[in-house]
Amino acid sequence: MPIEIEKIIKKSQETCALAGVKLTNKRKNVLIVLLNSKTPLSAYDIADRYKVQFQESVPVMSVYRMLDFLINERLVHKLETSGQYISCAHITCNHQHEAPQFLICDHCGSVNEVGMKKPIVDEIERSVQDTGFTLTHRQLELHGICKRCLNRSV
Repeated sequence: MPIEIEKIIKKSQETCALAGVKLTNKRKNVLIVLLNSKTPLSAYDIADRYKVQFQESVPVMSVYRMLDFLINERLVHKLETSGQYISCAHITCNHQHEAPQFLICDHCGSVNEVGMKKPIVDEIERSVQDTGFTLTHRQLELHGICKRCLNRSV
């Protein structure tokens, strides 16, 4: 396992321990599958890659339960527009996590996670509340073309 992934897994285990929960081997392996992917994955993709990487089958329903756990512990995000999953880009950071904003490339499928500053999120929430609507989820997903794909088309 690459050193960077080892560092992320160690921090993830510490985070879970502080929360009083356990990052089991299977949960850890699902996280590793996501960490090794350059693009978001569906639960089915994760199950397929899990089998290849760890020579062990895992039912898709179990993958969903493990993903729910990893999302709850803020180690993984679900991209609502695609129903796919991505590891959190800020697992090893020591700062307070901001509301996630995902920049999704419609050409290559890459995703860049950028935190939204609290004043921006507060302003969006105020604007939404002024319409009588209540936000239940503060994640923002923006689609476009990444710099790498844009440079390829020039």
